[in-house]
Amino acid sequence: MTLFQLTGLLLALTALFAWLNRRLIGLPATIGVMLLALVLSLIAQALVPLGVDVAGPAGELVAAVDFNHTLLDGMLGALLFAGAMQVDVRALLKERWVVGILATVGLAISTLIVGTLTWGMFYLLDASISPMYCYVFGAIVSPTDPIAVLAILRRAGVPKTLETQFTGESLFNDAVAIVAFLALSEAADPGTATGLSAGHILTLFSTEALGGIAFGIALGGIGFGLLRGIDDYKTEVLVTLALVIGGYAAADAIHVSGPLAIVSAGLLVGHHGRGLAMSDRTREHVDTFWELIDEILNAVLFVIIGLEVLHISFSQNAIIVGLAAIPILLVARFVAVGLPIIALKSRRDFAPHTIKILTWGGLRGGISVALALSLPEGHARDLIVNMTYIAVIFSICVQGLTIGRVARLAVTDSDEKTA
Repeated sequence: MTLFQLTGLLLALTALFAWLNRRLIGLPATIGVMLLALVLSLIAQALVPLGVDVAGPAGELVAAVDFNHTLLDGMLGALLFAGAMQVDVRALLKERWVVGILATVGLAISTLIVGTLTWGMFYLLDASISPMYCYVFGAIVSPTDPIAVLAILRRAGVPKTLETQFTGESLFNDAVAIVAFLALSEAADPGTATGLSAGHILTLFSTEALGGIAFGIALGGIGFGLLRGIDDYKTEVLVTLALVIGGYAAADAIHVSGPLAIVSAGLLVGHHGRGLAMSDRTREHVDTFWELIDEILNAVLFVIIGLEVLHISFSQNAIIVGLAAIPILLVARFVAVGLPIIALKSRRDFAPHTIKILTWGGLRGGISVALALSLPEGHARDLIVNMTYIAVIFSICVQGLTIGRVARLAVTDSDEKTA
């Protein structure tokens, strides 16, 4: 199947699932299309013992998508830019310490806790897996993806500061998690001699993260200059699109963090570019374009996540450890959010029940699945892929569908105490 045919099929399935969800189910768009894709995948597998083997060809189709490259080298830049364009930079700057600490220290705490508790679980089960791979798993599942819950949180009436903390953390912790994943996976691979040292991590972080931010600011500055020089919405939309695709490719070529580069460029263009370099008409068209790109790519991404079950080989032991890992992830998220917020409470106020909402709303998404699938073939990879997929499905289906109720109860409780 050609790339054109594969893309056409995915878009057709996504449109069908989106229509069915909107017409019959009424769930949040991303959760609805993923559930429909997951149900279709499970039905296909259930038909195999009856002599109807559609799961095999469908699994080959999903394998052809090459999920980790499709997301990490294709969709991620556009998704991050679209998200960054919508962020209120002034509000983000007010929350910079919270966002920065959650995306770095919080992610490190989560990785450490998940890795340690997962290693303890495997030790009790007498499973043969390197302890370092447990910490790789921690880095894989620590980044959050709030896209499925932001609209729910807005309807629940959570404070704007909490929305900004959710969005800001997710924009930056993807890139930080990728750096942590690269360092830990290198240390876990017996074929590399880098080891895990503070110097190596510092060098990797400096070149990838700080280099990515600096490159992104430069990209954003170039984009701002180009946008300010004309007033033609078609050309200006094209400039932003080239900024994302070309900028992400250039960041990869010079070995700096593409995600951080695009987030930095998106924040600069979204704030200065929209306010100072675009007319009202251009701003409307650019915003609409990137809103549509965001919605379409997220819908396709969640459909692929639902279909990915056809490509993953599940074993009974892997399912057991995957389910056992769910409470580990929740505990790690609670501590990783709670400790920084408690430490910062002496300097600033937080919305009531912030820790609870950030914990339960900390969904895992496509970035976790993509990182797991990028691991080298082997027993450890199979376990980590299974555990990651189960964690992602649980967070989207269970946490995603209940976070609205949790947020509403928290808001109601805080209103009653205020009254």
